[in-house]
Amino acid sequence: MGYNFYAYMDRMKYIKRWQLMRSVRDENIMEHSQQVAMFAHALAVVNNKIFGGNADAGKAVLYAVYHECSEVMTGDLPTPIKYFNNSIQGAYKELEHRACKRLLNTLPDEMRDEIEQSVIPDENCIEYKLMKAADRLAAYVKCLEELRSNNAEFVRAKKSIEEDLHSRNMPEAEYFFENFIEGFSLTLDELEELE
Repeated sequence: MGYNFYAYMDRMKYIKRWQLMRSVRDENIMEHSQQVAMFAHALAVVNNKIFGGNADAGKAVLYAVYHECSEVMTGDLPTPIKYFNNSIQGAYKELEHRACKRLLNTLPDEMRDEIEQSVIPDENCIEYKLMKAADRLAAYVKCLEELRSNNAEFVRAKKSIEEDLHSRNMPEAEYFFENFIEGFSLTLDELEELE
């Protein structure tokens, strides 16, 4: 008998994000997760090297890699629906948890416990908080990309995500915002001019 966990993970490339909004460029949860992993790694390094923390960068990256995996079973529920009220939010969180458990059951017993630690994270640890900030940073970068392409559909999303990022009071996210975000609004020629 074969195991299907990684076949399910491969299907992340078919799950489209931002379904309720017109996008100039479609984005799937696999590429989104890769960007979140990169940003989570950056935030963990900032936590450790700039602010003297002790975040486990590998743990933050693995949380990011798997943070959308339940959506291969549930699809991507748009944010306005997911957070419409506490009842819907709680029900969706339970649905995500069940989907993760179902996915984990498609692994060999010998692997399940270790991978479960990344698929179902400890939501109280610094690595999870860094990953959640990285997730919002990736959404913000998507807004910048769309706005750079003159897609006004993302004006309000950009504003609300920026407010959310600043309300988190996370020095790592503020550092990333101050030092790296500007480059995402530049063209390739403009980036090269700054070298």
